[in-house]
Parts: sequence; C-alpha cells; structure tokens
Amino acid sequence: MLNSGKRTPLFDRRDFLKAAGATFLLSLTPVKRALALDSDAMFATAYQARSGEYGVAILSEAGKILHSVTLPERGHDVTFDPISRKSVVFARQPGTFMLVFDHTGKDAPLTIPSIAGRHYYGHGVFSPDGALLYVTENDFDNAAGMVGVYDARDGFRRLSEFPTHGVGPHELILLGDGSTLAICNGGIETHPDFGRAKLNIPTMKPSFVLVDRISGDLLEKHELPEKLHQLSIRHMDIDSQGTVWFGCQHEGPATERPLLVGRAARGEELAMLEMPEDILGGFRNYIGSVAANRDAGLVAVSSPQGNAWAMIEAKTGKVVARNDLVEVCGLAPDHDGFLATTGAGLIVEPDGKQTDDPEHVWDNHMLRIDLHNT
Repeated sequence: MLNSGKRTPLFDRRDFLKAAGATFLLSLTPVKRALALDSDAMFATAYQARSGEYGVAILSEAGKILHSVTLPERGHDVTFDPISRKSVVFARQPGTFMLVFDHTGKDAPLTIPSIAGRHYYGHGVFSPDGALLYVTENDFDNAAGMVGVYDARDGFRRLSEFPTHGVGPHELILLGDGSTLAICNGGIETHPDFGRAKLNIPTMKPSFVLVDRISGDLLEKHELPEKLHQLSIRHMDIDSQGTVWFGCQHEGPATERPLLVGRAARGEELAMLEMPEDILGGFRNYIGSVAANRDAGLVAVSSPQGNAWAMIEAKTGKVVARNDLVEVCGLAPDHDGFLATTGAGLIVEPDGKQTDDPEHVWDNHMLRIDLHNT
C-alpha cells in the first residue's frame, strides 16, 4: 500500500495561539475570536466575491471567515506547511501566479509568478521539513508536464524542475515515505495562446505516476486502458490504509458512462470503482474533488456538474451515501463526515446544517487545518 496522505493533522491549538500571538487575537472581533478559540479546525479555500473580486479565505467550522487575502485572479487549491505555518494558494490553470500567505495576517502576502514558458496547474505540496515546495506546471511549448521545485526558505526562489512523465499534470501529493510524489497526469494538452482550450482530446493519454522528489526519477507509471484514454485523471487523496483514491473527468462523448473513481497501490495496476448506475450517471462524467476522512474510514467525491457528492466506505469500496447539492465541489474531512462548499455560496456541515454566505461563492477545493490536538 501507499502510505500517509495529504490531510494529516497540521498543528494543535496551542501551537496556533502561540504562532498567532495576542495581537492577532485582539485584532479579531469578539465573534471571530470566539470562533478561532472554540473551533476544532479551520479550513482554507479560494473564493469569488459577489462583487467580482477573487480571494482566499480561512473559515471556521461554522463557515465564518476568520481571515482573507485578495487574489489577482481566480484561485484553485491551497497547500499548508506546518513548519513555517505558511499557506500557498495556486491560480487556476492556466494561471501564472501562486501566493504565499499566513493565517494571522501578520506577514504580507508574497506573489510568485511563473517563469517564462510555464504556467501553473493549481496544485502543490511541501516537503516534510517545509524547505521545498513542489508545484505542477506546464512546459506549454513542448506539451510536457513539469514539477517546479521552489526554496520555501529563500523567498520561494525557483531551484529546478523535473518531468511528470506525462501531459497536463494536475494534483500531486507526497506519500508517507517523505520522498515519493504521486502525480495525476490529466493527459490534456493546453497552451496559454488558446486559453483553456483542450488541444489533443483524440490522442490524450492520462496517467498516474510515482516520482522520486529528490532525484526526479520515475518510479512507476500507470495508464488507463486504451478504451478509457479520454478519462482525465485529476484529483486524489489517501485513505487510512495508504490507498490513493483518484477522481476523473471524461472528455469523450456525453453518451458514454465510464467509471469515474479509482484506486492506486504501489506495484499494482489502477483499479476503477464500480458504482450504482444512478449514482455514476448522476455525476455527469465529472469528479471535481476527492477527500479522505481517515478517522471515519470514508472517502468523498464531488461533482459540481452533477450537483451531487457521495461518500464511499474505504475498506469495501461501497457507496454509503449520496447527497444532492447544487454546484458542490469543495470537500474536507470534518468529525465523522465531510464539510462541503458550493459555487452557490453554501457551506454544509456533516449534520446537514447549511450556512449561506451572501457575499462569497466558494471555489473547487478546501483544505482542513486541525486545531483540536490539545
């Protein structure tokens, strides 16, 4: 099995308060201060304000904004380093910025533009010691996926790059050995001269790869069967047993109904998950986010196109719940279930309680930051 995962507990309440300091707590309104002290977790997500501006926000479990930072354009995913307590939000592909920020607002945000000939794909991950940041990028003139390596201790200076051994990389995560990156190559060629146009749908070849983050060497590469070559592998997370779960988006005919969720284990072929026809069809060939709740033994997948999300029992692969929710995409583990956000501005807690933000709509992904390990 593949070990560890992406959303492990990040820092405890005492560490958070120590890092934030009295100045930060006093700067909050009484309501926000209470939320910061009483919540079990915080959540980071990109958003668009109803007025049109883009940003990234830190939310309480109850869906209240504790801190926010304005972005120059639309954001996508957020990653967090528990050592420096810095987060990085990535522009939506084919974006050309990533922005480093802290949850306290004490340090000014730092914008890192992409270098010439590259754009970002919306995802990244820190090394275990927080010294390096790995980012999926596009060498668009050569239609080659790359991982950019940045020095997080020296102003996020770009150090080097190595190939993802595929086209159109999207999400990447670090496995439990601390040295292996799992990367989803979506298989779709894009070029900024053509915006978000997909240039190679008839010939695309998605893949799931394992790469050594130190040497850049390819350790394993797995492709889907030829009949599924238009099934773009996009997002993933790891369950408590070390299995990688991934979600796909089908670029073929809308009349086709390929399986959309799969599992990966080191040394084994990719295994697609059978689902009831009504649930699979309801996803409309699109999985937008994947999240694991390791304590509960569950994996969740969302479909903003299908206005639905589902929970899967990781041990058996059985779908145990399906939930209708308009424009749902963001998912993060919370208590014995998941917190979900939507492009309509809703935040839905595991017990079904909904919070409707009149000023913001939430983007595709959400990151959990634990505070309850006291």
